[in-house]
Amino acid sequence: MADDLFNITIIGAGVVGLAITEELSAKYSNVLLVEKNTTYGQETSSRHSEVIHAGIYYPAGFLKAHCCREGNRLLYEICRKRDIPHKMLGKLIVATNDEENNELYKIKERAEQNGVDNLSFLSQNQVRALEPEVRATAALLSPSTGIIDSHSLMRSFYVNAQSNGAVIAFRSEATAIHFDNDKYELEINNGEYRFRTRVLVNCAGLYSDKVAALAGIDIEKEGYRLKYCKGIYFSASPAPKLKHLIYPVPTNNYEGLGTHATLDLSGRVRFGPDTEYVDNLEYTVNDDKKEAFYQAIRRYLPEIKMKSLNPEMSGIRPKLQGPGEPYRDFVIKEERDPGYPGLINLIGIESPGLTACIPIARHVSSLVEGCL
Repeated sequence: MADDLFNITIIGAGVVGLAITEELSAKYSNVLLVEKNTTYGQETSSRHSEVIHAGIYYPAGFLKAHCCREGNRLLYEICRKRDIPHKMLGKLIVATNDEENNELYKIKERAEQNGVDNLSFLSQNQVRALEPEVRATAALLSPSTGIIDSHSLMRSFYVNAQSNGAVIAFRSEATAIHFDNDKYELEINNGEYRFRTRVLVNCAGLYSDKVAALAGIDIEKEGYRLKYCKGIYFSASPAPKLKHLIYPVPTNNYEGLGTHATLDLSGRVRFGPDTEYVDNLEYTVNDDKKEAFYQAIRRYLPEIKMKSLNPEMSGIRPKLQGPGEPYRDFVIKEERDPGYPGLINLIGIESPGLTACIPIARHVSSLVEGCL
């Protein structure tokens, strides 16, 4: 099968890989998407809060900031066009003391530098009027934050990509990649089959650093080594009655956005995720952290009862920054400089990857234009 030649091959069928496949298959023929799992969206893309972010927190000039702001608009647009379930609920970032009140001003300033200019301050009384169960000294309201059925979104990308003629192969893990200074030869499932491709897009999420290394990139030198950051979620029964997403003021370096309260489309409340750097990819969730979650939640929801909290699920973020390290942007790069033209690496695509998936796909498409 090594004689099979594709124009473009994408590795990884998470939400970003699927968005890229739809985008590229609309413009090019012979597009292939390979995924090692039995179907799409089995890892990071199905283990998160399903929030459509506004682009508030990211440093000005970051690709994350641009893609998130654009993605917010485009995602609502695509949801309306394709009947993808979603709700623009709005989000409150709540302060619980004077120090956090001051932090809200900094958050608003940063958001405005990123072009997010619809945030408004709420007083203690205004917060209570909107959310009677929430205790806060002040809050920022982000009206364009919302929630989405991410599985419906992924299904829509998948169906459209197939309609465009893309070939999508599950149970197909890239186990070797060879570059002959012209094309990339991929070995799938330890030699089960081989094929060649002109352009290779590495969108392998939690494994993207390993795939980059397979292709020949020195991931230590390039700063591509991923750090796994696990976050767990608890649900509450009985749950507080909330109408908005409720976020505390974020932690230092934005390793996480604090233990926040999110709603799903059925109105269920979920708390999390926390942040814990781990060495292995495992998703167990137990009661060990219930006390810490309870203490974090009751700062802004004082009526919550510890016995109402139940462990629910976990996810793992493919982070480029380690504990206490400076905030890192997405890496989306065509690797011509280190000698791999036609290889496009996407590394560290964590939150807001879901919100940003369409602008990311368009950015990748612009890089592909220079390769074909």
